[in-house]
Amino acid sequence: MIPAHIIKKIKRVHIKSSKAVTSIMAGQYRSVFRGSGIEFEEVREYCPGDDVKTLDWKVSARLGKPFIKLYREERESIVMLLIDMSSSLKFGTFSGPKLERAAEVASVLAFNAIKNSDKVGALFFTDRIEKYIPPKKGSSHVWRVIKEIFTFVPQGKGTHISLALDYLARISKKRSFVFVLSDFLDDGYLKSLRTLRQRHEVIGVKIYDTGVFNLPSKGMITLSDFETGRQMVFDGFNKQVHKRFSDIKHAEHKKTLEIFSKARSDVIEMDTAVSVSDTLLKYFKYRERRSR
Repeated sequence: MIPAHIIKKIKRVHIKSSKAVTSIMAGQYRSVFRGSGIEFEEVREYCPGDDVKTLDWKVSARLGKPFIKLYREERESIVMLLIDMSSSLKFGTFSGPKLERAAEVASVLAFNAIKNSDKVGALFFTDRIEKYIPPKKGSSHVWRVIKEIFTFVPQGKGTHISLALDYLARISKKRSFVFVLSDFLDDGYLKSLRTLRQRHEVIGVKIYDTGVFNLPSKGMITLSDFETGRQMVFDGFNKQVHKRFSDIKHAEHKKTLEIFSKARSDVIEMDTAVSVSDTLLKYFKYRERRSR
């Protein structure tokens, strides 16, 4: 039985995301994330004027007359959502937990996909592979993905991004648009990102709360790591401590951007205090300009 307050959150995200796609992003997603490549369809007998480059030499030799290969353009895309369910996503200041923002991002992307007749799949991960939802179409499938984000109880607490990237590389053979939704409190995943990038379009969605960059201004402050449980005490009166803390957090944020840059992949910086639809729309427009 799902608690009433969780059902309320699921419905709110579902309705808000659906409205955002209908009113704001109609057509924008389609122009950027269209189907890519071509698929073999059939062979037929050669006709004068056909491109000789499409000749199927094996079939022609076997049947004693020329045949050509016919292909069709791929119209359907697959959108895979790799969603970090680690304990650090429970953190949030004034704008709510990062996981709720991840749910909203996932639902907006999923609604855009099904509106374009694309398939949507999801992979939940922590320091292990938690759950895989195969790609499907339909609004009921989107509802399932959103519900799982809010109700699924992961076994792990930490973050192992390369494990999720490697797992998807093994099971997903058809080219997909892969969105990695995480706060990226991990390292050592560049090689895995590059490997996945060879077949798929990989886009990071860096979900962060600006409150993490600064310590409160007064008092002795105890901070707990959501993933490890480790506690650290800081002197809130010390300006040098404040600066050092802020510098470290900004460096961690920048490191994620650098890793994706080295892998030639995009990163969407998703501030929990900023509108999800506005941030995604800005990125869609950027990609559209870049592709011209």
